[in-house]
Amino acid sequence: MIIIAGGIGVLAIILTLILISYQELDVENTSDKENQSITNETDYKPLPKEWQISGPFQIDRSEYAIGEKIFIVSTGLETNDKGEIVILRLLNATAWKKWSANTFDGAVKPEFRTYAEPQIDKYRGICSIDDITGTWLIVFNGTNYPALEFNVNKKIVPGTNIEPVC
Repeated sequence: MIIIAGGIGVLAIILTLILISYQELDVENTSDKENQSITNETDYKPLPKEWQISGPFQIDRSEYAIGEKIFIVSTGLETNDKGEIVILRLLNATAWKKWSANTFDGAVKPEFRTYAEPQIDKYRGICSIDDITGTWLIVFNGTNYPALEFNVNKKIVPGTNIEPVC
C-alpha cells in the first residue's frame, strides 16, 4: 500500500513538472510573438513637422500615418474672417467627400487650435484603412485662403483601431 501511494506521488510530481515546463514553453512562445508584434508596432515614427500654411491657418505636416492627429492652428484671424473649415477626402479622380466641418469667426476668436483624426467610421463611410489612406483637403469656406492638402499613408500608429466596420 505504501509503495503504491509512493509511486502515485512520484508520478504526480513528474506529471506536474512536465505540465509546468510545457506551460513555460507556451508562455515563452507567446511572449516571443507578442514582443515581435510590439516591435513591429513600435517601428512607427512620426515624420518631422513641416508646417503647411494658408493665410492664418496651418497644419503641422503634409503626410500622416493612420491614427495620427492633424493639428490645425489659426493665428491672427481678422475680425471679418468667418467661415467653415471643411475636411474632405478624395474618393476618386474627380470626387471629394466631406469628412468634417467646423465654423470659425475671427471677431469672436482670432486664434485657436484644434485637431482632426481621420479614422474608421461607418457613419462617415470610412469602412477600412483603404478609405483613410490617400489625399485629403482642408478647405476654408467663406475665405479666399487656398486649401491645404495632406496625405495619409499606410503606416499605423500603435494602438489604433483598424478593424473594418462596413
